Amino acid sequence: MNSTKKLNVGVVGATGMVGQAFMTLLEEKKFPLQELRLFASEASLGKEITVQGKKWICQTLKRDAFQGLDLVFFSSGDAISKEWAPEAVRCGAYAIDNSAAFRMDPNTDLIVPEVNGHLIVRNGKPRIIANPNCSTIQLAITLKPLADAYGIEDVKVSTYQAVSGAGQAGQDELLQQMETYKDHEPHVETFPHPILFNVIPQIGSFNEEGFCTEEVKIMNETRKILQLPNLKISAFTVRVPALNSHCETVWVQLKKEVQRREIIACLDRFPGIVVMDDPSHSIYPTPRDVSGEDPVYVGRIHRDPQDPRLWLMWVVSDNLKKGAALNGLQIAERIFDIPG
Repeated sequence: MNSTKKLNVGVVGATGMVGQAFMTLLEEKKFPLQELRLFASEASLGKEITVQGKKWICQTLKRDAFQGLDLVFFSSGDAISKEWAPEAVRCGAYAIDNSAAFRMDPNTDLIVPEVNGHLIVRNGKPRIIANPNCSTIQLAITLKPLADAYGIEDVKVSTYQAVSGAGQAGQDELLQQMETYKDHEPHVETFPHPILFNVIPQIGSFNEEGFCTEEVKIMNETRKILQLPNLKISAFTVRVPALNSHCETVWVQLKKEVQRREIIACLDRFPGIVVMDDPSHSIYPTPRDVSGEDPVYVGRIHRDPQDPRLWLMWVVSDNLKKGAALNGLQIAERIFDIPG
């Protein structure tokens, strides 16, 4: 397909936080749009959203709603995706799904373009492509160059995830608690405990082994994306009162001894990574600084004093951009051979 051809694009969940991030990116990246078909709930029916100088009207999902589209981005949760992503494919469109519905399906590719974009068949037959979990994406990008260069034996990761990971309701709950904390007991609905002035070591529900669903996603999805089914990886996820951008403390045990300068060079030349590492001057990525930025940022890279093959690092990325909408848009650029 000629890269200048304009595409007919749908967005399911257009009024949610990830949907809004898609709108912003379609504008920022000058994505070649012929038509933009927006889908949302009954509450948003008829709402107008301006993208690339045109007003597009929100509609609701119905059979044949995807006819004539080349591509549909899904960001409305597992149940919607399970029902409607196959319908998009039936209508002749690629479905890029941001939910967990198809991620671990052995017949569905789970894509981070910088890591396993070679699995995308350019201009091939329409199908579902899964967009990974937000925390998984930044971890997989960080691990990939290290795995290729040195091999990885073991990974441990602890995440510190912003409230935007729970959508608009998460941000609203934190802001509401900030406004009323002196006068009222905190209103708790989105999270299991008050998030203001607090951290919550739970994202999702727990299984019998004591892992919550977010941790299971990170462990399983990382293995699949890196094509390392036997990788030893353990995750612990925590919700923190940051508005946006997820942080991770990562311990990576390599298969060989290398020097710090080699680790930094390996990471810095990998597409999608920016190394921000000068701890003597307190230079390292923070969620506040990274919010709104495209790359995955890595800092505080240092070796464990008792294990010369064990490296610690701090990884930060905007969970609404690279962790969701941007990754999906980059998948689309690969499918249709659109310059990034």
